[in-house]
Amino acid sequence: MDKIPLTRAGYDALDEELKTLKSEERPAIIAAIAEAREHGDLSENAEYHSAREKQSFIEGRIKELEAILALSEVIDPARLSGSIKFGATITIIDGDSDEERTYQIVGEAEANLERGLLNLKSPLARALIGKDEGDAIEVRTPGGVRSYEILNVRYL
Repeated sequence: MDKIPLTRAGYDALDEELKTLKSEERPAIIAAIAEAREHGDLSENAEYHSAREKQSFIEGRIKELEAILALSEVIDPARLSGSIKFGATITIIDGDSDEERTYQIVGEAEANLERGLLNLKSPLARALIGKDEGDAIEVRTPGGVRSYEILNVRYL
């Protein structure tokens, strides 16, 4: 299988989530299931069914995180330079609204647009890869073609 690129911060965040799920969430849900069982008839016990559903979600997330971390390749953006690639922090300006935005290009597992972490596979990131400061790009979006200018490229 292919390696999953992650920044150190992304790896650490996923590892911390995994530890929390295993050491806090899993034991808590096991206790909640045991308590719900004590209430008798399980066929009509909403607390029991809710706890089992939550347990299923937690176990699925644990498996997902373990797989991501096992396949991860931590890349240190501070060791990179040059044109835009994974790990770059880019400031762009929207050609239509003159709004400045700053993003860091990260792996899919750690992407979070609200925090400025742009998925490597997103249309905007794909358009930015290989470009340099001062370049203009066009990105095809569901709302039409958007144009941006790259103001700054940093590797932090």
